[in-house]
Amino acid sequence: MFRNLLIIFLVFFKSSFISAQGYDVYGIGIYDVKFDGSATNYATDIRFERRYDNTLVDIGPEEDNFFYLKPFVGLEVTTDSAFYVLGGIYLEDNLGKLMSGNQNKWNFTPSFGLGYYDDGDGKKLGNNLEFRTTLEISYQLINDDRIGISLGHISNANIGNKNPGVEIISLSYQKPF
Repeated sequence: MFRNLLIIFLVFFKSSFISAQGYDVYGIGIYDVKFDGSATNYATDIRFERRYDNTLVDIGPEEDNFFYLKPFVGLEVTTDSAFYVLGGIYLEDNLGKLMSGNQNKWNFTPSFGLGYYDDGDGKKLGNNLEFRTTLEISYQLINDDRIGISLGHISNANIGNKNPGVEIISLSYQKPF
């Protein structure tokens, strides 16, 4: 199964989206963060995503790009030898335009993806098919690069034999391509 997902990932990466514009996202964070104070098994999470600026589906008003669904592919690995290969969709909006109608340098990017997860020596999430939701806020620098912070959640949506889920807090550097 992993081999098939890797082939799909590579085909998608090399497809017509390769000529698209977007951002390469490099992230590092804390894997398995719990906000209720319960015992956790922390690990370092290292993430790479390629976010394409091609709109897949336009579900909103023409003047508001927040409702343009765009594709991404990604890979996450942890210091516990867990890895996650995924693809999904994201939305992006300028926070200033969203809040006050005036563009600023802050961007809001929620995303949803699914992919193949291998737990390695890390936390057992109960299934190889896992879903990830992420909320991210980033700041655009003068050279159009961005720095951001995100909160993500990986879980199998109760399709596995257990579903402990995991939260990830990450810092990212985003480079346009």
